[in-house]
Amino acid sequence: MKRYVVIGGVAGGMSAAARLRRLDATSEIVILEKSGFVSYANCGLPYFVGGVIQNEEALLLQTPESLFKRFRLDVRVSAEVTAIDRESKTVTYSHLGALHQLTYDKLILSPGAAPIRPNIPGIERSLSLRNIEDVMALDAAVSHHPKSVAIIGGGFIGVELAENLRHRGLSTSVIEALDQVLAPLDPEMATFVAVELRKNEINLYLGDALASIDEKSVTLASGTVVPADMVIMAIGVRPETSLAKSAGLVIGERGGISVNEFNLTSDPDIYAIGDAAEKKDALDGSATLVPLANIANRHGRIVADHIAGKAIRGVTTQGTAIVKVFELTVATSGWNEKRLIAAGRPYVAIHNHPASHAGYYPGAQGMSLKLLVDPESYEILGVQGVGRDGVDKRIDVIATAMRGGITAPELADLELAYAPPFSSAKDPVNMLGYIAENVLSGLTPTAQWNEVEAKVAEGYTILDVRSVGEVDRGTLPGALNIPIDEIRERKDELPTGNILVTCQVGQRGHAATRLLREMGYEAINLDGGYMTWSNSPANNQLKEKVNN
Repeated sequence: MKRYVVIGGVAGGMSAAARLRRLDATSEIVILEKSGFVSYANCGLPYFVGGVIQNEEALLLQTPESLFKRFRLDVRVSAEVTAIDRESKTVTYSHLGALHQLTYDKLILSPGAAPIRPNIPGIERSLSLRNIEDVMALDAAVSHHPKSVAIIGGGFIGVELAENLRHRGLSTSVIEALDQVLAPLDPEMATFVAVELRKNEINLYLGDALASIDEKSVTLASGTVVPADMVIMAIGVRPETSLAKSAGLVIGERGGISVNEFNLTSDPDIYAIGDAAEKKDALDGSATLVPLANIANRHGRIVADHIAGKAIRGVTTQGTAIVKVFELTVATSGWNEKRLIAAGRPYVAIHNHPASHAGYYPGAQGMSLKLLVDPESYEILGVQGVGRDGVDKRIDVIATAMRGGITAPELADLELAYAPPFSSAKDPVNMLGYIAENVLSGLTPTAQWNEVEAKVAEGYTILDVRSVGEVDRGTLPGALNIPIDEIRERKDELPTGNILVTCQVGQRGHAATRLLREMGYEAINLDGGYMTWSNSPANNQLKEKVNN
C-alpha cells in the first residue's frame, strides 16, 4: 500500500490530502502539522481578535478526529518535521519529545510562510498573527486592556488588525515604511483608504520605518515616538523553505520553492504548494509569491490529481485580493501601475467613479475603479477598486474577464444582471469598457492626474466644465470655468491654445472634449476628473501630515 505524507495542513495541505483520499480510497495518507491545529480559517483570525467572530470553535474547520472519521486521514498535530532524506524517502519529525521516522512514496510540502521579524532592538516584545496559537496570544494580550497598540505594516493584515483592534477600543497606530498603505494599490487609490483609516481614529504614520521597540512605545526612523503598550508585526511573510533547502530542493528566484505546472519540485517524488511555493504570474509567466488561500486550495487539488494520474490544467495567478477597511471595500487583480512602470511595459490608465447602483434608487454609494490596459492588444493588465458597496462584484467580473482573455473594450459587451437596486443599465464594468473604447481608439485623448503640471508647462489651459457651485468647492489651480452647457454660447471666452478639460469624474469632460475637438480645438480630457486629481497624495485635502 502506498503512503503519501503531507507536511503542513490548513488550506493547501488539507486540500491535497482530502482530494487525494477522494481519488484513492486505500492508500495511507499522513499529515504532519507543526502547530496544534490542522485546519482553520486563518483569514478569519483578525476578526476573532476584534470580537466580530466570538467563538474560537468557529475558526476550526476540521479536527484530527473529524478528518479521520470522514476520510481516514492520519493527522498528527504538534509534529514538527526536522529533516527530509530524499535518498531513502524518509522524513524525521519530533512529537511529544521523541523523534520518529516515516517513509513516503510521495511527499507534499505545505509548510506555509513565516512572519517577517526584522532584527531590531526590542523585537522580542512584538506579537505576530499567523495561526491559532498567535491569535490566542493576541487575544490574551488585548484582554489585559492595553491603552495603545502599534501595528507595524500597512498591508492587508495590518489594516484588518487596525480596524478590529479599534473595535476593541484600543488607541491604534499603523506604521508603514512606504508612502502609502496597501502596496498593491496605486497611490491615488490608496489615499481613499488612508482617509478612511484616519476618519476612524487610526493614527497613521506613512513613509517612516520602525527603528526600535521600547517598553511602552516604538521609535521610528524619523525619531518620532509612538505610544505602544502592545506591538504587532505585520510587515509581510517569507516562504518557509528551511526543510526544502536542507533537502537540497531548488529554491526559485523569488525565494520560494521552485515548482513546475504540476507543483512538482526538483525531486520527482516531492511536491510543494501554498505560501512556500512559487507561482506563475498570469501576465508575463514570471515566478511570483502570492500568499492567498484560494490559490493554495487550487494547487493542493492539482497535486492530488497529478498523483492520481488525472489530466491537469496548469494554473497561473493574477493575485486577486480583497480587504474590508471599516466601511470601505478594497479589491485588486493583476498588476498595478508601479509594477508596469518597473517592468517597462506600456499601458493606458483609466479611472472612473460610478455609483454602486442606479442613482435614483435609494442607497447608491460611490466607488472608484481603475483599469490598466495594454495600448496595442487592449489586454486588461490590472484593476483596482475602492468603495462602500458593489466593489467586490465589479472586481470579480473583471478578474474573470482577465482570465478569459476578454479585452478592455469588450467589457462594454458584457450582459450583466440589472435592476435599479443592484446596478445601472450601464454597469460600472460596462462603463469602463466604453471609456476604454473611447480612449484606446483615439476618440478622446486623455491626461492623467500626475501629468497636469507638465501639460500646463506645455501651454495647455485648464478648462473646468462643472457648475459654478462645484468649482467653488475646489478646482485645479488656474482653471478657467465654463460649464459644459454654456460652451457654445461662450466660445469667445475659450483660450486660443490647447485645452485640458476637467469635470468631476471625467464623464462631462469627455462630452466637452468631443465638442471642443469638433469645434477645432486641440482638447484632451483629464482622466477621472477632479475627483481622481484631488485624491492623489500630493493634492488630497484631507491628508494629515502630522498625527496628534
